[in-house]
Amino acid sequence: MKKILFVLFSIGLVFWLATCSQDSNSGASENSGEESGDENVTLRIAWWGEQNRTDYTLKVIEMFEEEHPGVTIEPEYAGWDDYWRKLAPQAAANQLPDIIQMDLSYLSQYSKNNQITDLTPYIGEQINVDNISDNAVAGGEINGGVYGFNLGSTATSYFYNPAILEEIGVDSIPEKWSWEEYKEIAIKAGEAGYSASGGVTESQVLFDYYLRSQDKKLFAADGSGLGYDDDQLFIDYFSLEKQLVDAGAAPTPDEVAQRTGPEDDPLAKGEALGGVGWATQFPSVQQIAQEPLDIHSPPASSEGNTGLYLKPSMFFSVSENSEHKEIAAEFINFFVNNVEANKLILADRGIPVSSEIKEALKEEVPEEKAKVFDYIEWVEQNSQPMGGPDPDVASEVIEALQGIAEQIVYGQTSVEEGAAKFREEAESIFGK
Repeated sequence: MKKILFVLFSIGLVFWLATCSQDSNSGASENSGEESGDENVTLRIAWWGEQNRTDYTLKVIEMFEEEHPGVTIEPEYAGWDDYWRKLAPQAAANQLPDIIQMDLSYLSQYSKNNQITDLTPYIGEQINVDNISDNAVAGGEINGGVYGFNLGSTATSYFYNPAILEEIGVDSIPEKWSWEEYKEIAIKAGEAGYSASGGVTESQVLFDYYLRSQDKKLFAADGSGLGYDDDQLFIDYFSLEKQLVDAGAAPTPDEVAQRTGPEDDPLAKGEALGGVGWATQFPSVQQIAQEPLDIHSPPASSEGNTGLYLKPSMFFSVSENSEHKEIAAEFINFFVNNVEANKLILADRGIPVSSEIKEALKEEVPEEKAKVFDYIEWVEQNSQPMGGPDPDVASEVIEALQGIAEQIVYGQTSVEEGAAKFREEAESIFGK
């Protein structure tokens, strides 16, 4: 979907009726069960992802159909870019699939356009939340309604190579290392010929994280503008990024663009100390890496504020045009609460939101994924609330940020000029 270092990455899980036998392991209301049993119903479901995600999702659909005679679920799936290209005209024509895998960056847009439904009436009814925290459910909340049900949690993390860390003379990364400590370690890595950062590719990932570590955010809570007033924060962060690029501790955007796939990433090839990514991508990185890797939190503020929050890796939403919303909600419930289904899913869509599922999977997942479980458990104790989803103009603002970040590292504009230019462009976008 995106490049491995410095990128956004993405999971999900399920339960069944208390009045059914324990072997049933699903959960839906009595009335909705009658609806699915009394008529032949066809639902459409859409998701993005690679082949492994498609393979197990099809099996989970079969499991659900076996427990719900008369219900047929038709799958639609594609890669990330094609997925959203296909979804847009369906949304315009009010022909969206009943169940839609939804990303946080699109949730506001689809809810604002009344294309996905508020799931609040189904939560606690068709969707069992006995083992799911309010914070996890609130991840899909917009203006008091829940427009996406959280399939799993992830968090910003730093993937690194312990052998290279030792080679450059660093015993270990402190539990909450400061930005200054991060800079010192990165410069050491650069001097030894290793990168220690993904550079400014996908700039918003670390810049937003940096702002959060300073008790600010990229976007205001109400989505009306930028979430910070002091441009010195922009100057400090992108000055650091330019220093790392100039020191050989971070790649230029051109160097990143020349990579043909994940296997070309320096971390996978043993040519980088580390880089930032979403925690749930760590197993995929480890699988292609030539050496054992580890996962750690990114740098914190001087006061120890990590800037971390639990991010829904993705959601399931139900389309407003669906004629079978209750049964669609039952499927979401099955997906997030059914133990056997989640032994197939194996936290691919994020670390499970259900505590029961999380416990059941701990002995099932491979070592690299177990590291992510442990990391997310640490984040739960060292994080802040996520806040609302990005505003619907976020993609335009982020595009402006990316362009200015590249100008800064190439010396085409100063950091100070870039800070002022970004604010001006962002305010113009918000003011449209």
